[in-house]
Amino acid sequence: MKTIFSGVQPTGTVTLGNYIGAFRQFVNYQDEYNCIFCIVDEHAITVEQDPKELSQTIRSLAAIYLASGIDPERSTLFIQSEVPAHAQAGWMMQTIAYIGELERMTQFKDKSAAQESIPAGLLTYPPLMAADILLYNTHLVPVGEDQKQHMELTRDLAERFNKRYGKTVVIPEVSIPKHGARIKSLQDPTKKMSKSDPNKKATISVLDTPKQIEKKIKSAVTDSEGVVRYDEENKPGVSNLLTIESVLSGLSINDLEQKYEGKGYGDFKAGVAEAVINHLKPFQDRYYELMESTDELDQILNNGRDKANEIASATVVRMEKAMGLGRHRS
Repeated sequence: MKTIFSGVQPTGTVTLGNYIGAFRQFVNYQDEYNCIFCIVDEHAITVEQDPKELSQTIRSLAAIYLASGIDPERSTLFIQSEVPAHAQAGWMMQTIAYIGELERMTQFKDKSAAQESIPAGLLTYPPLMAADILLYNTHLVPVGEDQKQHMELTRDLAERFNKRYGKTVVIPEVSIPKHGARIKSLQDPTKKMSKSDPNKKATISVLDTPKQIEKKIKSAVTDSEGVVRYDEENKPGVSNLLTIESVLSGLSINDLEQKYEGKGYGDFKAGVAEAVINHLKPFQDRYYELMESTDELDQILNNGRDKANEIASATVVRMEKAMGLGRHRS
């Protein structure tokens, strides 16, 4: 069984878009791959974080993974900073990365442009990401378009390491998921739903209450036509809401168009809100159960840490030996 690796930063809120586009896909991977899911908290501190808030968000993200359907018996779920091999391999990857290629990273340019003083970690984020992936002999990494450039660099660094020090690490393949459900902002349906959107009415959090969900969907941008019809180009707001209800209810777009035939946007939005609330209820129940029962969550994370440590430590030893570090005998 091939290995798939995915890392998510414990920052901000997990949106409905993240849930549909990423977390639900993760659950499906468990049937076909050896799955490694990592909460990449060391990446989160490349920008300043509130320590108490970060600690809480790490636990919350772990519960979200599990509430989404990640099975700790079939997948490995762990926290990056609890596996020292990530920092060790990250440093080794930094030594073979070039400043020029790191400065060319689009995300570095975007994030550093808004800062007077640029943390070194923001520049060296990609070698640590490469280490995260290479430590687990990863065959496939599912990423969004925004991470494609980082993945190309990961492959370059893996090839460079093997060329210099002998075949040591697995060169991973990139997978851009081809799922059709790309959830858009409720206030600007030409843009994706983003957890960094300053307009809170634009995003639905997976932890929003039913009242909050109803209110946000009620205020979602539609159009003046008043007809519930899927037309992404001319009716992006209505199409986005149809997509949300379709994905979460299991009904086709065509079925939903028939369901709302002759009805106004008030009934339509009420139906979408109901579908979201009904779908998220068991998810939220499981999430709060895990957050309140710390023993279960801690045990799962302890087991994941131990499994990850075993794999990652073996890879670090191979990498160190290949580079001539330490007292490894030939």
